[in-house]
Amino acid sequence: MGSTASEAKSSLTALTVGAVGVVYGDIGTSVLYAVKEVFGSGHVPFTHLNVYGVLSIIFWTLTIIVSLKYVALVLRADNHGEGGLVAMLALASQSVKDKAPALRKWMLLIGIFGTCLFYGDGVITPAISVLSAVEGLEVVSHTFKRMVIPITLVVLFVLFWVQKRGTAGIGKAFGPIMVLWFVVIAALGIYHIVGHPEILWALSPHHALRFIFAQPLITFIILGAVVLCVTGGEALYADMGHFGKKPIRVAWFSIVMPCLTLNYFGQGALLLAEPEAVKNPFFHMAPDWLTLPLVGLAAMAAVIASQALISGAFSVTKQVIQLGYLPRLQIRHTSTKDKGQIYMPFVNWALFAMIVLAVVLFRSSSNLAAAYGIAVTLDMLITTVLTFFVIRYGWGYPLWLCVLATGFFFAIDLAFFSSNLLKLFDGGWFPLLIGGCIFTLMITWKDGRDLLISTLRTSAIDLKAFLESVFMAPPVRVEGTAVFMTSQTDVVPNALLHNLKHNKVLHEQNLFVTVRSHEVPWIGMDKRLQVDALGHDCWQIIVHYGFKNDQDLPKALALLSGRGIKLNPMSTSYFLSRDIVTPTLGSGMMLWREKLFAQMHHSATAAAEFLNLPSNAVVELGSKVEI
Repeated sequence: MGSTASEAKSSLTALTVGAVGVVYGDIGTSVLYAVKEVFGSGHVPFTHLNVYGVLSIIFWTLTIIVSLKYVALVLRADNHGEGGLVAMLALASQSVKDKAPALRKWMLLIGIFGTCLFYGDGVITPAISVLSAVEGLEVVSHTFKRMVIPITLVVLFVLFWVQKRGTAGIGKAFGPIMVLWFVVIAALGIYHIVGHPEILWALSPHHALRFIFAQPLITFIILGAVVLCVTGGEALYADMGHFGKKPIRVAWFSIVMPCLTLNYFGQGALLLAEPEAVKNPFFHMAPDWLTLPLVGLAAMAAVIASQALISGAFSVTKQVIQLGYLPRLQIRHTSTKDKGQIYMPFVNWALFAMIVLAVVLFRSSSNLAAAYGIAVTLDMLITTVLTFFVIRYGWGYPLWLCVLATGFFFAIDLAFFSSNLLKLFDGGWFPLLIGGCIFTLMITWKDGRDLLISTLRTSAIDLKAFLESVFMAPPVRVEGTAVFMTSQTDVVPNALLHNLKHNKVLHEQNLFVTVRSHEVPWIGMDKRLQVDALGHDCWQIIVHYGFKNDQDLPKALALLSGRGIKLNPMSTSYFLSRDIVTPTLGSGMMLWREKLFAQMHHSATAAAEFLNLPSNAVVELGSKVEI
């Protein structure tokens, strides 16, 4: 019994350290720039009372948004153990599925837009984290100033270049390095707090309230900079499936929040003693001999924060593809043990190109801070709205309680979002533009797929009736199994028509297979297959996947052996219909969207690769479809 308890404790410790490395990398590096941007904005007069007020606002922002909203409330909304905006969207849409179909449609659109904003955040976060870390060199010497951007771009290139090797090896070092980072920033904070212990009075909320009521307009303006202290808050929820709720909560309350608080208050104590340190208070906290090593550690912490976001982009893209909002993209598995470790070349280098553009365009962390905030606060708003529908319709809590709980957070999120709108023309447009472009792609793909399926359905032939007519005068049957892939059940696949027309044969066994993805993270092997016998050794099979399952069709079809259908991999052929989409003027989408869909359809990774089909057993037969 003692051994089991000891193992559980050891596992919790390992998961907690892992959560510190992956979940909190982003929020852990916010100390590099949050205080600097609040006072560097020029809106806050530099007085001791204002230092107390700003620190109090930062502390209570961390407490309300991270501790109460995400850790206490949102982490409870798990979708079969999974978190993140896609999981929340699936949970919310399922909650209102039978109650309000029209609402569900709008909810899906809002949730997908929130997911698109994640990519905007995914461009800004690595850029601002790495750039602000490298800018620490300017504290060492002004001669380093012209080297900041080149060094930043080199660090980012190396980070994206190593993605193809997978994160299994370097991932093991993430936790210990970030724990070291939090210990160091806490020690720096304590070092300065000892000299000015009175700064701890800023923990009292009355300092925040006094600042807010005395300077309401300035408070509203600086909320756009204060929000930088909660960068990465969404990661708490997104990484729940990797670590579980308890390790994430333990890591936050035992390590992350105490260390962040100590560092922020240490920066405040430094500013009370040396107001001129406001240019870069974080790096000015360190003695001269420690500045260079601190820059190196900060760069590593920034890389780790960026790594977590890159891995998140791969994971989210895979989920969105399986929900039907993006075309198939190449996915490489970088670990034989952990299926969650994937690499997507197109996403990787597209993200890198946009980050380089952000660094070159904005050129400093202060300018990037202006671009940061709108996307993340809008995402926070969307999460709060979706949470309301989950706790009201999914969990069945009373309306007054749901309105009270989510209304409080909605008002705070709205205040932060409204403040960040002031930065729209200073750079806030950049992540919104990225999110908007990706949203256009996603909606065009979804609408185009629906249009394509509708077009194919109008000319479709009923499968059962067709097979009855075929077997009245059956063609030659040849050995082996033919697997015909079809997007619709009960209709004849074009590949079967072409095969009968050109080869004039039918296989001994014929499987008509449709793959369906569902708005749940996981579907177990016991619910993977739905099999209907059509007679004459023909079967209709529906293969079910959750949006986090890996789509491995041969592995799924191997389960048929338990249902009396024997498949020999050496004599099984997979027939795929490759539709060539031709845009036409008409009642479909606007012509530019149809052309965009046709290009996306043409560029999509082959279904054979996406479904992990053996390349030497695939037969593709093409046909033109006008939409």
